Amino acid sequence: MAEVREDLEAFTAELFDGFFRADQRRWGQVYVRGLLLDGKRKSVEPMAARLGEDGNRQALAHFVTSSPWNPAHVQARLAWRMQEAIGPEALIVDDTGFLKDGDASACVSRQYTGTAGKVTNCQVGVSVHLATDRASAAVGWRLFLPSGWDPASSEADPDKVARRGRCGIPAQAGHVEKWQLALDMIDEARSWGIDVPLVVADAGYGDAAAFRSGLEERSLPYAVGISGRHSAHPADARPVQPTYAGTGRPPKMQYPDPPQTMKELVIAAGRTAARPVSWREGSRPGTSRSGFKRMYSRFVALRVRPAGRGIRKPADDPELPERWLLAEWPAAEPEPVQFWLSSLPSGMPLATLVRLAKLRWRIEHDYREMKQALGLAHFEGRTWNGWHHHVTLVSAAHAFCTLQRLARDPKDTAQD
Repeated sequence: MAEVREDLEAFTAELFDGFFRADQRRWGQVYVRGLLLDGKRKSVEPMAARLGEDGNRQALAHFVTSSPWNPAHVQARLAWRMQEAIGPEALIVDDTGFLKDGDASACVSRQYTGTAGKVTNCQVGVSVHLATDRASAAVGWRLFLPSGWDPASSEADPDKVARRGRCGIPAQAGHVEKWQLALDMIDEARSWGIDVPLVVADAGYGDAAAFRSGLEERSLPYAVGISGRHSAHPADARPVQPTYAGTGRPPKMQYPDPPQTMKELVIAAGRTAARPVSWREGSRPGTSRSGFKRMYSRFVALRVRPAGRGIRKPADDPELPERWLLAEWPAAEPEPVQFWLSSLPSGMPLATLVRLAKLRWRIEHDYREMKQALGLAHFEGRTWNGWHHHVTLVSAAHAFCTLQRLARDPKDTAQD
């Protein structure tokens, strides 16, 4: 820590420059330093024990839990700094679970989280990350509020609603779908002047037609995972005018054949349509120049017209818009195993399409680093503000590590 202390102080001074109070600037820097110090547990008490003369447990706890500072102001400064350092190709959306034993923390509930791979007692946080293949940084967080915590919901749980005041949950905070939280954070990042060249997400977001429509309304290109059960027409399908019986309103143009599932369209294209693509270096030893084995599989890319409920047609065009359907079909598998839908241009090379769709690995890498090394899930407070403060400060610590790594070797890429 001693060799980077000066760099850390300069970084945090820039990050917390918007704080009016000197004590907030001081404890912000100390808290981030505590997250960076060696030690298994990164909650307030063990961090205070490691911080020496700066180890004021009460001051640290007050700063993260009760001090009235807006995490969005820190996130904006973090986004400006990391946009300049990374030059992001995409903004990645995902969520992660924070496992809990009790029920006193804000928004804790029995819900599914990929962290545990099952329904369990946890909080869920949605985040957005600026990313390229070589680096990434979390620049926005929202704590997901389950319907049981929303007094306006038909599924409201009286016990959870009664805990809102103790947890400091704002009166205006209600149940909002995760994909909408993601759109809200995308809007916020753009309001800061952050360029969003592409949005990448898994099927948890891509399966929501409203999320994809929201991106299209914002003129934001995307490459999102989807499940193979969604339907589409081939790109060469055309709507026709049904016969008019001469009474009532003339029928609208419609596609003569029913849509097929994405999986059916790829299988119909056949295994011979799959092309080999290597998109990045992995973590296993290999014979490449870097010494790591390159990630490799086979992919099918088709132009399709997504159909089904929630798909919006242009007001002046009866045709459904064209999109990329990308499917991974490994040689050893009898059928495709993963699907993506993308609004990237029709002339996009397959290798580029695959690399961008697969860029989501960066957010998983960030979650792992922040949880294992920086205490992302170690916050022991129970308040809404405390949670948002803690995850923002962990993001700052993670960004500092990324900047240090890039300064040592700008071509360095953290491995999956």
